[in-house]
This record gives sequence, C-alpha cells and structure tokens, in this order.
Amino acid sequence: MKKIILLGAFVIAFAVQAQDNTAFKNDAIELIKATGVDSAFDDAIAQLGGNVAEAKKEEYVKEAKGTLADLYSKMAKLYMTEFTQAEVKELLAFYKTDLGKKMASKQLVISQKGMLLGQAWGFEVQGIAQKYVGTVNATPEKTN
Repeated sequence: MKKIILLGAFVIAFAVQAQDNTAFKNDAIELIKATGVDSAFDDAIAQLGGNVAEAKKEEYVKEAKGTLADLYSKMAKLYMTEFTQAEVKELLAFYKTDLGKKMASKQLVISQKGMLLGQAWGFEVQGIAQKYVGTVNATPEKTN
C-alpha cells in the first residue's frame, strides 16, 4: 500500500512538473516570436527558396514553414537554460511595450549592421596582430 501511495505521489509530481515545463516552454516560444525572429525566418525561407519554380513555391513554403515548430522548440529549450520562467515573463512584458515592439522591429537590422562593424574591427585587429607576428625574439632597434 505504501508503494502505491508513493508511486501515485511520484506520478502526480511528474505531471505537475511537465505542465510547468510546458507553460515555461510556451512562454519561451512566445518570447522568441515577440523578438521579431519569425519575420526573419520568413525572409530566410523566401531567400533560400528563391530558385524554387513558381509552380512549386507554395508547396515549398508550406514544407519549409513546417520546420519552424521544431526550431522554435529547440530555441525555447535554449532560452529555458539561460533564463528563469519569471525572467522570460518579464522579457515578454517588455516586448509588449511600445519600446519593446520598436526593439523587435529594429533588431534584425541592428544585428546585421553590428556584424559588419564586428567584421571590420576583426580585420583591423588582425592587421595589428600581423605587426607583431615574428617579433617575439627580435630585438627592438636602437635609436641614437
């Protein structure tokens, strides 16, 4: 009898935990979508399918969009490891504000421009590093 009660308690606890995780995952997916990434995915699908024949375009888009649920699920798990559910809810609240909506609408452009700036910076630092390659054992020139 004791084992049955213990097993029942375990099953109930597991079910409650699963419900909590489902709610957390749903919140994480909502946050991901609130950041504007869904429009970026739509753009990527369109760009990647640029060579698909017009007669097959609708079928392609449907199948490509069918992969998004799995991607959102995987991304949600990532968010769930980095943020608590309370933090996800706070972020969601932010993205529902006017400023949050503006941030979401600008995020892709900012990220793209930021990557270009970072790339240019990387080339600059690479040039600096090249000045020092092979100079470890060299002695500096003396000036008189």
